[in-house]
Amino acid sequence: MTTRFALLAVCTANICRSPMMEALLRDRLDAERFEVASAGVQGWRQQPMDRMAEMELRRFGLDAETFRSHAIDTYLVESADLILTAERSHRTRVLEDEPRALRWTFTLREFADLCQRFPDVTDARELVAEAARHRQDFRGDADIADPFRRAPAVHRATADAIHEAVVTVADRLNACTT
Repeated sequence: MTTRFALLAVCTANICRSPMMEALLRDRLDAERFEVASAGVQGWRQQPMDRMAEMELRRFGLDAETFRSHAIDTYLVESADLILTAERSHRTRVLEDEPRALRWTFTLREFADLCQRFPDVTDARELVAEAARHRQDFRGDADIADPFRRAPAVHRATADAIHEAVVTVADRLNACTT
């Protein structure tokens, strides 16, 4: 790659799901080729990560003590090569402000499914383009449940769902050579 590939993780308030997505993606992706950020469609400004979500990250060996939340903005959307949202409603919210972003905005689960369908594509941007051209083929559950103020079991299930999808996405993107 001649330039770094930018990923943006998006959820509601940027204190549970998208920070987990950001941390897990950052941990698994090649830092020389990829940069990762997160934001919320109703983002709280400069708030720490939810404690239960942070506990789940620690289970994966990651620390989020320095994390602070951000609201999504036009710059983040336009500078991303790939936007991964926790829910379809977040994807819709991104597209309300920037309809062109449909070409590079997916739910995390949607992209995890679609990116595996093109094993011969070795360019990350082309992989995103192929996924966009075939998004109608996705038939799975696109949404990852919001664990905020819910039982520990919900946080665990959410973290596990995010982790599973992130492993797929990161492994596929890391396999891209350009």
